[in-house]
Amino acid sequence: MADLSASITALWEARDDLPADAATTVRAAVALLDSGEARVAEVVDGEVVVHEWLKQAILLLFRLQKMEIEEVGPFEYVDKIPLKHDYSAARVRVVPGASARWGSFLAPGVTMMPSYVNIGARVGADTMVDTWATVGSCAQIGERVHLSGGVGIGGVLEPPQAAPVIIEDDVFVGSRCIVVEGARVRRGAKLGAGVILTASTPVIDAQTGAEVSRGDVPERAVAVSATRNKSFPGGDFGLPCVLILRTLAEGEEHDKLKLNDILREHGIAT
Repeated sequence: MADLSASITALWEARDDLPADAATTVRAAVALLDSGEARVAEVVDGEVVVHEWLKQAILLLFRLQKMEIEEVGPFEYVDKIPLKHDYSAARVRVVPGASARWGSFLAPGVTMMPSYVNIGARVGADTMVDTWATVGSCAQIGERVHLSGGVGIGGVLEPPQAAPVIIEDDVFVGSRCIVVEGARVRRGAKLGAGVILTASTPVIDAQTGAEVSRGDVPERAVAVSATRNKSFPGGDFGLPCVLILRTLAEGEEHDKLKLNDILREHGIAT
């Protein structure tokens, strides 16, 4: 893999004058993403590490691939990137209306309702991608995650060093939430319906009023959409933030009834 990484980096530096055999090397790199043998980003010692050469491979693929027609039953697609295949062998359930691009990885036990997973994304084992949810390019979704209906997980390809969205294991993301700009939701956290989390969104502790982070929801936090007042020359306005109602005890992140009780206590839907 080190040799392939070096080859991709060299091709990226010469991307305006690619050699004839570049496509073979680039497809070999993207195939590693498709099989799950490599990933665009991962958490190492608590920090997000981005493997830029794999993003470069995806960007090079778009330069090299030509538009092709792909027919799936009564549907016709025209794209540079083919769709994934062999879901049964991968032990992935895909409901009609769902699709994933080649170069994304779906681990065993993933369920895709009518939804979409883009190239470079990784979806961990036993995760549910619910109806009309989208997982953007290079987003990293952990194991046993539930992406509820209409959730939008943003993607990022350029610049190659930019960190993608990271959703860690055992996270629940409520209906119509939007998580973008490399934001991070840590292990066991729960987002109520309609949360918008960007890299600059303040995350505030409801008990103390203290800002605990920007764009980073802590482990096992139960977090909801909120606003906080800020004064401008034109008046006082409520700006969006994410409010941590409570932090679940270790092990409570698997208790859906506990989560429902906390949200209903505050009149919030999941």
